[in-house]
Amino acid sequence: MVKIDDYKNDVSSQWCPGCPNFGILNALKAALAALEKKPHECCLVSGIGQAAKLPHYLNCNFFNGLHGRALPAALGIHVANPRLTTIVVTGEGDCYGEGGNHFLHALRRNPDITVVVHNNGFYALTKGQASPTTKVGEKRSLQINGVEIAPLNMPAIAIVHDCTLVARGFAGDGDHLKSLLMEAVGHPGLSIVEVIQPCITWGTHPLSWYRERVYTLGDDYDPTDRMAALEKTMETGERIPTGILFRAAPRKPFADRFRKEITDRPFAELNPVSPEKIAGFLSGLRKGYMPDA
Repeated sequence: MVKIDDYKNDVSSQWCPGCPNFGILNALKAALAALEKKPHECCLVSGIGQAAKLPHYLNCNFFNGLHGRALPAALGIHVANPRLTTIVVTGEGDCYGEGGNHFLHALRRNPDITVVVHNNGFYALTKGQASPTTKVGEKRSLQINGVEIAPLNMPAIAIVHDCTLVARGFAGDGDHLKSLLMEAVGHPGLSIVEVIQPCITWGTHPLSWYRERVYTLGDDYDPTDRMAALEKTMETGERIPTGILFRAAPRKPFADRFRKEITDRPFAELNPVSPEKIAGFLSGLRKGYMPDA
């Protein structure tokens, strides 16, 4: 039986005391334990930012890469070892700004990974500059006259591009977030969980402001209705919905044909290709060699 304490480590946290990121960390540990995922079976991947520090605080495999490059690193890890449960932990600046192009192509490829995006609406690590999700008119440390360009709505973009599980959670509701993460990790193919994560240092509103506005989608909401889901992604003001925004039948994941026709084993378990065979293949390419259909 897997316990939450199996993921505990002794690394000191660099987050502010009381940061809602702790709520996300606790919810993720609880979700992995409830799914009976052993630490060695999981790999967390991150880029740069406060959200990207989360993998440091779990006792499991992790890869901490460059700013905005968590998704391609996670894709490589998943391809090399499909037996690992691969989870990207990232912030909205890391994922939607520097990593926005990777996010778009991950939607196309549909790898079997989970992406957890901490969204607080600005760059918290570097003292509050506007991020891709900062609202128009909001004054930030560099945008002293207010942000002038519209924010990105990446959950809507994910729904439009056929991501088959898109959810929104709230760092202040750990039990609900745990259930969302459990469904996302268990979902075949790409799953996106955007988490409202208010910053207590540089934030515009206190945590209580969000508690008054966040609500959980009820049983009368149909997450298979794409148009209804898109409408819910637009609610970010006086009412902010959380839950499974969109759910569709799983579609063929990235590398599906390779797994079926070649191997579904981790690359580390495969026999190495002989140098002679590699040399022959490269020689054939130089001569215009085309592999058999």
